[in-house]
Amino acid sequence: MDLLDALNWRYATKRMNGKRVPDQKVERLLDAIQLSASSMGLQPYTILTIEDDELKERLKPAAYNQPQITEGSHLLIFAVWDDITENQIDEYMQQIADIRDLPIESLANFRASLINTVESRSPDERYEWAARQVYIALGTALTAAALEKVDATPMEGFVPEKIDEILNLRKKKLRSVAMMALGYRDEENDFLANAKKVRRDKEKLFIHLN
Repeated sequence: MDLLDALNWRYATKRMNGKRVPDQKVERLLDAIQLSASSMGLQPYTILTIEDDELKERLKPAAYNQPQITEGSHLLIFAVWDDITENQIDEYMQQIADIRDLPIESLANFRASLINTVESRSPDERYEWAARQVYIALGTALTAAALEKVDATPMEGFVPEKIDEILNLRKKKLRSVAMMALGYRDEENDFLANAKKVRRDKEKLFIHLN
């Protein structure tokens, strides 16, 4: 399946059939998320993958009882760092130096730029900036799932405070932003399973400035 075929095939699946997604496919999806674009490459978020049925049942009421949470095979929680610290930035600098075999001193200007980017924002602005990075990763995840022919449902319809409490995220210094259920469509019970895809006409969506 090529990219455009995969994107035409995918949709935000409303009902899933409970079939488990193979580990290999899930791992490829996680690899794609790891490679996702992120501002300055920092990736200020953590993704939790949940298979445990009991835990998914506990989370379901906090997401308005959406059936995909328990009918799906895996549930991914995209959570931003509660704040971005200088220690986290230094850890990132060290990772760059190690992987690219560079002296850490050569990254001084990049480090200063990244720290300035963070410190020039208020805590709320830092959260919003990190959340935007999550949505880039979420888009990558949706595309990767489609290429693996795994159904995926992106979700914002949940109460973050309740999800954070159940998963003890605040003690991990994380805040939930988005979720994604993985599984396989239930074609008999999902009213959108065979519906035609509706998107804005290209002539209205794009403006070409030549």
